[in-house]
Amino acid sequence: MAWVFCSAYQLAMESDIQEGIAMLPQVEFLGKRVSRLIIGDNPVNGHSYIPELISKDDMLDYYTEATVHAAMDEGLRLGYNTWLPLACDFMLRALRHYRNCGKELEIIFQPYPALDFAVNLRQMLELKPLGIYHQGTTTDGLMEQGKAQVIKDRIKMVKDSGVHIGLGTHVPETILQAEEEEWGCDFYVGCLHNTRKRGDGQLSSFITGKPKHMKFYAEDRPLMLSAMRQVSKPCIAFKVLAGGQLFYHHRAEETPAIVEEAFREAFSQLKAGDIAAVGCFQRDKNQLAENAAALTRALTAMGKA
Repeated sequence: MAWVFCSAYQLAMESDIQEGIAMLPQVEFLGKRVSRLIIGDNPVNGHSYIPELISKDDMLDYYTEATVHAAMDEGLRLGYNTWLPLACDFMLRALRHYRNCGKELEIIFQPYPALDFAVNLRQMLELKPLGIYHQGTTTDGLMEQGKAQVIKDRIKMVKDSGVHIGLGTHVPETILQAEEEEWGCDFYVGCLHNTRKRGDGQLSSFITGKPKHMKFYAEDRPLMLSAMRQVSKPCIAFKVLAGGQLFYHHRAEETPAIVEEAFREAFSQLKAGDIAAVGCFQRDKNQLAENAAALTRALTAMGKA
């Protein structure tokens, strides 16, 4: 999301930003060295959780293939070596063209719910991803319909392809159930905000095409973090910044501390090999650099850098 930073903070951060790739530490994740913070792409696809501040149209108008590639280049410069993209046609083509330029970028895909799963899997496999995870809203909807077997069949389909398979969800209990029942997941992708618990369980706007404005609640965060600590498999936490909602009703100069504290909260509870994903909207600010600097400060303060 595009939050505004005070000029004093911009000046204070310049030395951090110049650190470049050294800013982000890496961990072993699915057999590769992966940055502890990776890049989600909700903003790339116009998926805004603060639409009264930044709309779907703002995001879609800004993110052309050229600006996506520019964000990928900047991410690599800062040490982000992995994206968590939606496997829609736009991102499949953008990633293909980026790879054709010889750029080294790891991909952990979430399938595009509007497409047939088997067809979309074939498209994702062409790009040789590090992993694929079952998209969270789709997981939650199938679970609510009593169709867990559909999820298990898809997990097997991806596993049989030879790619690491993950399970995404907004519901902590689903991670614990999948692990206890041995669904065959290699990793889990958990939202720190349970959008299903309060009747917000809707079809993804990727399917409906209609914007929706969910409210995220802080009390959900420790529940998902606890679930991810309870499983031995590596995990990816997302919505760490609540899609930008953490910054509501705060002054611009408060924003850096809020970002750092959110990372401190998450990484103090994640396992040593777990990572987090945060989307970026690069139009107004270099959020990639600012988030990398905030995470570095948080990990350093905790002695985990």
